[in-house]
Amino acid sequence: MIKTFTGLFKNKEIRGKILFTLAMLFIFRLGAAIPVPGIDASSIRESIENNSVLSMMNLLGGGSLQQLSIFAMGVGPYITASIVIQLLSMDVIPSLTEMAKSGQQGRQQLDRITRYLAVVLSFVQAYTMIYAFNHQSTPILVNSSLATYFYVSIVFTAGTMFLLWIGDQISTKGIGNGVSIIIFAGIVSSIPFTFIQVFSILVDTSSRSAMMNGIFTFGAYILMYLLIIVLVIFMQLAVRKIPIQYTSSSLQKGKNDITFLPLKINSASVIPVIFASAIMTAPQIVLSFIDTAKYQAVASFLSLQKPVGLTIYGVLIVLFTFFYTNLQVDPAKIAENLGKSGTYIPGIRPGNETKEYVTKVLNRITVLGAIFLLVVALIPHLLPMFTSLSASTAVGGTGIIIVVGVAMETMSQLKGQMTQKQYRGFLNK
Repeated sequence: MIKTFTGLFKNKEIRGKILFTLAMLFIFRLGAAIPVPGIDASSIRESIENNSVLSMMNLLGGGSLQQLSIFAMGVGPYITASIVIQLLSMDVIPSLTEMAKSGQQGRQQLDRITRYLAVVLSFVQAYTMIYAFNHQSTPILVNSSLATYFYVSIVFTAGTMFLLWIGDQISTKGIGNGVSIIIFAGIVSSIPFTFIQVFSILVDTSSRSAMMNGIFTFGAYILMYLLIIVLVIFMQLAVRKIPIQYTSSSLQKGKNDITFLPLKINSASVIPVIFASAIMTAPQIVLSFIDTAKYQAVASFLSLQKPVGLTIYGVLIVLFTFFYTNLQVDPAKIAENLGKSGTYIPGIRPGNETKEYVTKVLNRITVLGAIFLLVVALIPHLLPMFTSLSASTAVGGTGIIIVVGVAMETMSQLKGQMTQKQYRGFLNK
């Protein structure tokens, strides 16, 4: 690992990309500390911790939401818009489906539509959020006029679009994966504060014995954190390999060169958790505009600090894991592509039987993926029920999945760029 990092910084081109990316991330963290004028954010911390969607937005923005900075919305609206457009392009809206199938030009058109939708979603989401926060027991707006609502919403929307511009710069001039890198930086920036907060909660300095017990408990917390990271890495790399063979004798492999069709155990990544959080919060957002009393009753019923709300949340995660996995991995298309390339699964007939076999295998491994997501997503909400930790400091959560996934993908791309540079140098000699 150390050798890899040394090799990356020895390469002048890659070193320049890394330094440019760090400069862009510095601008991101600088903006995350600039509050929007006319807002008092001191009373919203508890509201964010009790709302799963707001907690997710705060996590993706590196704590910008609880400070109500200019980047408070993060890139959340763009992620939501991307998911919506992706779902609609799966044979729901024919024009979007055509764009998805028309190569690079079509993908550029889809990305443009996604950004337009992100602007709309960002404004609506910002206005709704400010309205809900301002109608708490302690208003957050100094002036509650309509003009102030529009002003703050526009500032938040502009912050989101500026973050997308930073992400584009990282993708084109930096190390790539611009939006993912911004999310990664936001989550990582909050980790030191989380450890400091946990240490202050667990370690009691009033007596020597209490302090030693607290340090031991804090050590167990860190160990659990590391174990979850190892579990996430294992699940990110875990695949179910289905052996395939070629019908053509010229392409047929030997016993030592078996070809496999890999199916990821967790094909859905963290999308089911985001879907579940959105579904849990949608009725609350609607009721907050219609009936305050009903809103409070529903919010209490669906609270993730209570067993009923947590159970509903868990069931939604499992259901959306199966739903999104079957959208991402199409057994019918896999069977069709295997038939076109002259390959087949040993013991399975091509066509419909191959499709049914892939579907059965996919559903079985998705059970493991759903259980994994369920455990990691529920740990931050279960620990506060049995310990003195709050949901914001509890170990686990989707943040670890995002951080590990982005880190692994980015390192893989950097290694590929370094290898490509070495091959170019070899050929130029």
